[in-house]
Amino acid sequence: EEDPIAIPHRFSARDDIELAGFLAATLAWGQRKTILQSASALIERMEGAPADFLCHAQSDDLSAAAAGFVHRTFQPRDALVFMHALQALIIEYGSLERAFVPETKDRSARACIAAFHHRFFAAAEARGFEAGRTRKHVATPERGSAAKRLNMYMRWMVRSAARGVDFGLWTEVEPRDLMMPLDVHTGNVGRKLGLLERKQNDWKAVEELTASLRMIDPGDPVRLDFALFGLGAVEKF
Repeated sequence: EEDPIAIPHRFSARDDIELAGFLAATLAWGQRKTILQSASALIERMEGAPADFLCHAQSDDLSAAAAGFVHRTFQPRDALVFMHALQALIIEYGSLERAFVPETKDRSARACIAAFHHRFFAAAEARGFEAGRTRKHVATPERGSAAKRLNMYMRWMVRSAARGVDFGLWTEVEPRDLMMPLDVHTGNVGRKLGLLERKQNDWKAVEELTASLRMIDPGDPVRLDFALFGLGAVEKF
């Protein structure tokens, strides 16, 4: 209940879970309490029903929902771009899963995140919004970013729901193709355990750490995410 994943767990419909999860993951930096407050506030601005809101909202509705919303460096303009882009993507692709899946057969997390990044900002531009400062809120491995929040979001959507944590909604991507959501905690613990040598927390470090975890569990390496995160953030290892 103290993790950002608690936000999509408030919903039962697939479309709401996808959207609420994406928004919660996008805002998942800083103190957990603040993340949960901000994600809840943003969804409330979408009438507490993100899928239905985006399905029926007009441009004025989107502007009203985004006005005044702030989470750290995520500003009202960013919220507006997100709402327009997400609405356009859902109209075009039918679901966020399809918006992540590349046109090629490559289903790696790298390919999925890169495809989504391009489609997101193409959708925004088609509605008159240049990427601008909003680009930093939708990362891509093509720029060397660790893309922590998008890797985390994909983990939520792809990994099995059997343990009551992740959702197992997406079928186009296999758990074996996920990449580690790398942050300061998982990176530091990974280095202390000899799983990671690279000093920068970038995409190359994500690849190195995930490769080490695949030696432990090749079918589901990212299941070790919370073990590493917990050792660092909770246990102060």
